[in-house]
Amino acid sequence: MIFGRSERGKPPVEPVTLKILVAGGFGVGKTTLVGAVSEIRPLRTEEYLTEAGRPVDDTSGVEGKNTTTVAMDFGRITLREDLVLYLFGTPGQERFWFMWDELSEGALGAVVLADTRRLEDCFAAVDYFERRSIPFLVGVNCFEGAARYPADDVRQALDLDHDVPLVLCDARDRESVKEVLIGVVQHAMAQSADRRQAVTT
Repeated sequence: MIFGRSERGKPPVEPVTLKILVAGGFGVGKTTLVGAVSEIRPLRTEEYLTEAGRPVDDTSGVEGKNTTTVAMDFGRITLREDLVLYLFGTPGQERFWFMWDELSEGALGAVVLADTRRLEDCFAAVDYFERRSIPFLVGVNCFEGAARYPADDVRQALDLDHDVPLVLCDARDRESVKEVLIGVVQHAMAQSADRRQAVTT
């Protein structure tokens, strides 16, 4: 159990812990995002790509990538003394999608990372969270050398509902990732408040 700092003579504060998923296609930057913001050394379950996986692993656009997440990435960030986020990066390849159901259990919300060079790779994650009514935000990871598109164009290409947040980000940059995570928490809280209001009216 993680406890926050406390003033002398006062019991430690037991923080609220929130679970956020980081999903998206293969090679989109999920492991990088978790590592950029985690205050602990991230738990990673990466393995080297092999010749046996070549027929099923589409590396077009990410030819330099030689490892892949086979279970999950895990990191932690303390936003306040009484608020801690646990980050779970999902595996991006289709053959590991069976793990998503386990990882999404109890999640407050999710980040769907998108790469405009291979935008179709995030369709499955968008569909997954829409079908399960899990609040999510789309973060367009701005890779060096990739074409930049207006957010509205990306939104239209992904056919997102108008209330789904979409932001441009850099998965390598701690401050950029923090803004993405804050956006997910705010979006999830707003959706929760809307649902409560709908029940009471």
